[in-house]
Amino acid sequence: MIYDVIVMGGSYAGMAATLQLVRARRSVLVIDAGERRNRFAAHAHGFLSQDGVPPGEIAQLARRQLEAYPTLTWLEGQATAITGEVDAFCVTTDSGARQGRRILLATGVTDQLPDVPGLAQRWGTSVFHCPYCHGYELNQGRIGIIGSGPLSLHQAALLTDWGEVTLFTNGACELTPDVRADLTQRGVTLEETLIAQLDGHADVVLVDGRRLYFAGLFTATRTSPASPVAATLGCALEDSPMGVQVRIDAEHKTSVPGVFACGDVARAPHSVSLAVGHGAMAGAQVHRSLVWPESLRPA
Repeated sequence: MIYDVIVMGGSYAGMAATLQLVRARRSVLVIDAGERRNRFAAHAHGFLSQDGVPPGEIAQLARRQLEAYPTLTWLEGQATAITGEVDAFCVTTDSGARQGRRILLATGVTDQLPDVPGLAQRWGTSVFHCPYCHGYELNQGRIGIIGSGPLSLHQAALLTDWGEVTLFTNGACELTPDVRADLTQRGVTLEETLIAQLDGHADVVLVDGRRLYFAGLFTATRTSPASPVAATLGCALEDSPMGVQVRIDAEHKTSVPGVFACGDVARAPHSVSLAVGHGAMAGAQVHRSLVWPESLRPA
C-alpha cells in the first residue's frame, strides 16, 4: 500500500496534523516511538481546555479520537531511514518498509541538559524549561535558574513574575555590568559559586558546602532533532536560540520536495499548545500539496 502521507512522530504536533488529513479522507500512516518530550511531567499547563491534565492522558485521548477514522494506520516503532522522492517515498522501520506520497516530520527534539549531577533525575518534575507551563504551580516561592548560556539571563528576568529568583551562573553566563545592573534592579539574586549537585526536591548544593532550597528550578536546554532522519534525507537544518531545528517555509515545506515538518523539530519556542497549532496548519498544507501537486515545484 502507498499511503498519502507518512507522519514521523505521533506526539501532539504529529497527531494534530494527522487529524486534518484523516478528516480529508486521506490515508495516513503514523510512525511513533512513544517517547513524548514531556513524558516526565506530571501535568500539562497552558493548553486551553486541558490545563492541569496529565500529558499522557491528553495523548491517549487524542490517539483514540484519531483511531475512529478508518484511513488511519498507527505503527509503534522507529524509522531508521527515508529514501525516494515526491509520490514515491520509502520509509524503513524496524518492522519493514512503508511507502508514501508525502512525508511529515514531527519527530520532536531531544533536550541537552546542563552537566549538573542530579539534574537529569529531576527533569520535568522539579527542574523545568518553560515558565508558562510550570511557573504558576510554584506559588510565588523561591525559584532557582541553573545557568547554561545567554538564554538563562532571559529566563532570570522573565521568571521574576512567578517568584523570588536566584540565578546560578555556574560558569556558563557572562554578567556584563549592564546585565548585572538590570537583573539586580529586577530583584534577581546573582550567585556565582559553582554548583556541586542537586539534591532533595529542588535543593542546590554549592561547592562551598552551602545548600539553598527552592520551590522549583529552571534551566535553558539546547535542543536537537530527536531523530536523524531529517538530516539523512537531506533536509536543511538551521540554528535557533534554543538549538538546531529543521528549516521550513511558510507552508511547512522543508528543503526536500514533498517533505514537510512541524512542531518542536521545526519551530521555537516549545509548548503543547504551540505544537498543536503548528501541527494543524502543517496538516492542512500537506493536504493542499496533494490537491495541487504543482505547488511543490520550486518557483
